[in-house]
Amino acid sequence: MQDLSNLRKEYTQAQLTIDSLEKSPILQFQKWFDQALKAAILEPNAMVLSTLDNENVPSQRTVLLKYFNHLGFVFFSNYTSRKAQHLDTNPNASLLFPWYALERQVILIGKVERITIEESKAYFFNRPYGSQLGAWVSKQSSVIKSRQVLEDRLSELKQKFPQGKVPFPDFWGGYRLVPNNIEFWQGGANRLHDRILYKEIESEWSIARLSP
Repeated sequence: MQDLSNLRKEYTQAQLTIDSLEKSPILQFQKWFDQALKAAILEPNAMVLSTLDNENVPSQRTVLLKYFNHLGFVFFSNYTSRKAQHLDTNPNASLLFPWYALERQVILIGKVERITIEESKAYFFNRPYGSQLGAWVSKQSSVIKSRQVLEDRLSELKQKFPQGKVPFPDFWGGYRLVPNNIEFWQGGANRLHDRILYKEIESEWSIARLSP
C-alpha cells in the first residue's frame, strides 16, 4: 500500500465572502471564468459531467463547456452515447469545474435538456473540418476492434465529404444544463474552505454559506 496521508497542500490564495459575490450566480461564474482564462490554466472550460443510468449507477466524464448564459450551460455530444442514454432516462445531472490552480471548484446541479437543432447546427458549422468529420466517424461509446477502425472511417469520410461540404449529423447535438444549485468553493487555510451556495427558489436565487 502506498501511504498518501502526508500528501497535502495548504490553500491560501484567496477567501470568498458573501459580500464580494455577484447577486446572480451566472455573473459570479462569469467573473471566476474570466479569472481562470486570465490565469491561463489548462482547459478552463473542461468540466466533469455526472449522470445516472436507469439503475441509478453513476458515471462521470470530462466534457467541454461551449457557451453559457442565463439559460444554462451548453455542451455537445453524440445522441446515441452512454451519457445521452442516461440523460434520456434521467435528466438530472451535475457539472464540476475543477480549477485546481486557483484552489477553486464550481459545482452545478440541475436538469439537462437538448438545445434546438438550429443552435446545434450553428455550432457544428463553425467547428474545424476535422471536428466535423469526427462527429460522423465515432459511434460514441460503442465497442470497436481497434483504433484503425476510426482511422479507416476518417479516410473514407474525407473522400466523401470535402472541406465545406460536411452535412449536419442528425444524431449529434447540444445539451443545456439548467442549474437550480450552484456552489462556489474556494480553498482555505487549515481546511476551512469557503463554500457559497446559490439555490433557485421560485425563480429567485438565495445565497448561503455552507460549512466545509
